[in-house]
Amino acid sequence: MSASHWVFPGFDPIAIQLGPLAVHWYGLMYLLGFVFAWWMANRRAAQPGSGWTRDQVSDVLFYGFLGVILGGRLGYVFFYQFDTFLADPLYLIKIWTGGMSFHGGLVGVITALWLFARKHRKTFFTVSDFIAPLIPFGLGAGRIGNFINGELWGRVTEVPWGIIFPAAGALPRHPSQLYQFALEGVALLIILNLAWRLKAPRGVVSGLFLLCYGLFRFMVEFVREPDAHLGLYLNLFSMGQLLSMPMMVAGLIMIWAACRRSHWFANGEKTA
Repeated sequence: MSASHWVFPGFDPIAIQLGPLAVHWYGLMYLLGFVFAWWMANRRAAQPGSGWTRDQVSDVLFYGFLGVILGGRLGYVFFYQFDTFLADPLYLIKIWTGGMSFHGGLVGVITALWLFARKHRKTFFTVSDFIAPLIPFGLGAGRIGNFINGELWGRVTEVPWGIIFPAAGALPRHPSQLYQFALEGVALLIILNLAWRLKAPRGVVSGLFLLCYGLFRFMVEFVREPDAHLGLYLNLFSMGQLLSMPMMVAGLIMIWAACRRSHWFANGEKTA
């Protein structure tokens, strides 16, 4: 079955080596995501009547970056490695060993945006709607980093585009990292920025982020290899799917409430 499938070559995890300084692919992807977010945020802040200044953009991105790092690490440890933490509490701060959780990072970013909104006297959804369209590029870049590192592969498959990841065995697997790049990166970027351009009611862009990311992640998890030490719950759902379910519900509620509040669909026109 594997004779006609591509064998993953095992790329060097170091993208750039400058003397003793080694820049890994995954770290480079994070940097690209941050640079894109900074560029797009400043571009939108410069538009007339945006309500944002360059200083506020720098401030909110700093808050968001801290939220991603702290929340992502806490989420990974408590959602996926809690037994390891109980055995070695210092594992929580051993970031250099790897391990970040999107869902934990999301909680961290939400907390950071709430704090920023209070400090600058903006409504939470004003801030979250501004930030949400900036995130998918970084998510997509991160999945490319996962692929280059040959990690977080999919389940065994017979589809012709299956890839053999030597670290996972001799059988071809779904390149689930690329599926997530296409959905969480490209598709989500288009959806959120289209909603932004259409001037959707406040809260809709944030709701779409939760709904669409949750849905895309839920779908891909069916072909993504579950964490070996966690397996599947009820022999069906992965931890990623369980964490995505409340995201989808919250996103739907936010979209419904925002559209109802603004009468977006009243007589086919926005009336507020």
